[in-house]
Amino acid sequence: MDITGNTVFIPGATSGIGLALALALRAKGNEVIIGGRRTELLAEITAEHPDLHAYVIDTTDPESVATVARQVVAEHPDLNVLIPMAGIMRVEDWTHPAGFLASAEQTVTTNLLGPIRLIGAFVEHLLTRPAATIMTVSSGLAFTPLRATPSYNASKAAIHMLSESLRLQLAGTSVRVVELEPPAVATDLLPGQRDSAIAMPLDEFVAEVLHLVETQPDATEIQVENVKFLRYGEARGDYDQVVAAINAHDPHGKADAGAA
Repeated sequence: MDITGNTVFIPGATSGIGLALALALRAKGNEVIIGGRRTELLAEITAEHPDLHAYVIDTTDPESVATVARQVVAEHPDLNVLIPMAGIMRVEDWTHPAGFLASAEQTVTTNLLGPIRLIGAFVEHLLTRPAATIMTVSSGLAFTPLRATPSYNASKAAIHMLSESLRLQLAGTSVRVVELEPPAVATDLLPGQRDSAIAMPLDEFVAEVLHLVETQPDATEIQVENVKFLRYGEARGDYDQVVAAINAHDPHGKADAGAA
């Protein structure tokens, strides 16, 4: 995708990677629209950054997605980039069903059904644009599992395969499918992750992402250098060692292993 001149909608951009990416894309000369569930937080962000547009949206609610999609398309007909960013990550213990089932269902609803609903709501419009992009957001953990977060790993692996499949279906159209694959980044996705010794600083991550988008406009996967350890373990033949390494920091897989 081009790095500038787009109209971009990022549901899930009220904090962390989503907000940082929204601000960075706005600084590059894009019109940026953010979405989130908390009205007061959106109000704070737009008060500080009045050049951002904001919509209250709950991607776990199909009616909310459909309603906001109609509003965004009507008010921003030049929309040509969708980045479904909303996601959650929970530590789960699958040896005790009462301790994981609700979390697993919430994770799949947010991380997988949310993007599916968003893409479904916007793809028809995007196909009318001369050049459009759907940027999905998976994770390094789509390729190498963190023991503590089974549902998160699985939801991001599903996003990877969804991206691969949509790219095949949309081949020959004006819509490109690009997959962003973050490593552990210093955000609040998991408790303590912001201070994790292995988490990539947020500003460095976003700067590298924009550099890759700008210098590799035809890339189908956006991979900062830090994620390649996780992404290519199987291809390198050291998958077992990579799995052991990212799960070695804590007996429960929670400490410095971070999240991606």
